[in-house]
Amino acid sequence: MKKSAKYYKDNPEARAKKNAYQKEYNKSPEATKHRVECNKARKELGLKKGDGYDASHRKKGKPVKEKSSTNRARQGANGKSTKKK
Repeated sequence: MKKSAKYYKDNPEARAKKNAYQKEYNKSPEATKHRVECNKARKELGLKKGDGYDASHRKKGKPVKEKSSTNRARQGANGKSTKKK
C-alpha cells in the first residue's frame, strides 16, 4: 500500500474532506471536458471496461492501447518515462 493510501485509510476525517473536495471538482467544467475526451479516446481504441488495457497518453499526444500493468508501472518524473514514444 502506498503512503497516501495508508494515510487516508488511517485518517477517516481527512478521507472525508478529500472525497468532498473531489466530488465538487469532478463536477467542474474542466473535469467534465477532460472526462469526455478520455472516454472518447477509449471508445476510438475499442477499449472496454475490465479488458486489462488503458489508453496510454504518448508524448506526441495520441493515445494508444497499452496493457494496464505496463502503463501504471511506468516510472520516472511524475510517471513520465523517457522511453515513451
